[in-house]
Amino acid sequence: RERFEFGGRDVASWFPRHMAKGEGRQRGGSSSPRSPPSAHPALLLCAAGLRQMRLALRRADCLVERSHIPLSGRNPALQEALGIRPHVLVLNKMDLADARRQPVSAGAGPGGGQRWCHRRVTASDSPVPLQVVPMVARLVADGPRYHRAESSEHNILVIGVPNVGKSSLINSLRRLHLKKGRATAVGGEPGVTKAVLSRIQVCEKPLMYLVDTPGVLPPRLADVETGMKLALCGAIRDHLVGEDVMADYLLYTLNKQQQFRYVQHYGLGQPCDHIEPLLKHVALSQGRTQKVKVLTGTGNVNMMMLNYPAAAYEFLRDFRAGRLGRVTLD
Repeated sequence: RERFEFGGRDVASWFPRHMAKGEGRQRGGSSSPRSPPSAHPALLLCAAGLRQMRLALRRADCLVERSHIPLSGRNPALQEALGIRPHVLVLNKMDLADARRQPVSAGAGPGGGQRWCHRRVTASDSPVPLQVVPMVARLVADGPRYHRAESSEHNILVIGVPNVGKSSLINSLRRLHLKKGRATAVGGEPGVTKAVLSRIQVCEKPLMYLVDTPGVLPPRLADVETGMKLALCGAIRDHLVGEDVMADYLLYTLNKQQQFRYVQHYGLGQPCDHIEPLLKHVALSQGRTQKVKVLTGTGNVNMMMLNYPAAAYEFLRDFRAGRLGRVTLD
């Protein structure tokens, strides 16, 4: 396929409900008199999270942003709202990225320009937790701290879209530098962190505190394809988008990038251009079936049918685990 047909899908319905709590106002102005009393969740998306982050920013010396995808996985509204602070971009899941594709430069981002970040951290160097604290300490030391100039402690705000491992980074830093256990909840789905938490100490020398924040998506995604990439990386819950649609887009992406490892992994004879034969093969080979009642002239009859949604979920899970090869979505 030369292009993927999204069929006029509305990405506004994909967003987690906890991110839709806010002031009912669009960015940059008050709500219109014609607006309904309860605005659409897509318009309320960032208000609560950004409002909390602005309050936490007053005591922040540096921002640490986590991202799965170099471009689509970043929220320009965060940078616009949080102003200018030293900024570290942590690109994780690098072991699942395609090494043949050029890495994005440290200054690249949805807004363009070097203002987007000052440093880039990836797992291809030394382990990420070992790099973060020294890098943040250098950035804070080299930059003005204004009203916090007399303080010896470092306050760091951890930001990013949902489900990119912000809480996991904080916990790993605590284990590494303080030899202490988990301080903030983590989960495999977006929406575990729903509020800006209190400061969490992650290092003694220098004295450093990190603040975990809820994942915030842009109030308006640039296009449906950006939303689909975020969904494939787990930033949007699968069932809100539809596992079948996500599986179809994943197959389109793999074929477009000539990533045909799925052919060998599933024992196919050749690449598939459409998702139905692939899901049928996965369902048959892995026993993904479901019992369905069928109404006939003599009554209800139980029949075993292929479970295509389960096969689609299996396809997505294999991609996220790296079993279909190393893929960079941007």
